[in-house]
Amino acid sequence: MDIRLIIFDCDGVIADSEILSSAVLIDQLGALGISVTPADVRRDFLGRSFPTVAQTIRQNHARPLPDSFEADYRARLLDRFTAELGPTPGFLAMLDGLRIPACIATSSSPPRVAHTLNILGLADRFQDRVFTASQVSRGKPAPDLFLLAARQMGCPPEATLVIEDSSPGIASAVAAGMRVLHYAGGAHLRGTDPMALPQGVGAFDNWGSFSQLLREMQDKAATP
Repeated sequence: MDIRLIIFDCDGVIADSEILSSAVLIDQLGALGISVTPADVRRDFLGRSFPTVAQTIRQNHARPLPDSFEADYRARLLDRFTAELGPTPGFLAMLDGLRIPACIATSSSPPRVAHTLNILGLADRFQDRVFTASQVSRGKPAPDLFLLAARQMGCPPEATLVIEDSSPGIASAVAAGMRVLHYAGGAHLRGTDPMALPQGVGAFDNWGSFSQLLREMQDKAATP
């Protein structure tokens, strides 16, 4: 079936934000005497909602977190975003040429993704086509969020392509019965080992090559 909808993850795919998120989290945990590295963040937290991240920290380090931890993190992160956030290289130019309907499905909170899209000048481009983990009972890697997005957009899962940077996001798309590409061009993945991907999942790190990848996928779908 032809691809009739593209679902973009936000952080690390549209916004080059994961390296900022990681730095804020590492600094905040360090102030509590909890040592976490960028590699730990990529392995344990990438693509997951903040409540899941906080629960993992509590379990892995057998430490409680202050009641204000999440609110403090979100406030500091929004300040960093306002000062430093940009899109992933080439995304805006690619989006200008895209002729397939697109939406966003993200583990980020509604205020965070709204702030992100405002900073990037994309709020009007996506408007009500933004879906967050707050709308489903199970976040990534469960398929619920992507299935919700496709349903709201009026597209069957098998005609949907997901662009993700994280293992939970890729697993979510596969579980939803959607095609998926791994985007590895965010600053947080540069210079790291390639992610182990499920069979049939392709990868790219340059938005300039996306249109060609899309054509190839469409041609393959049209081949009897």
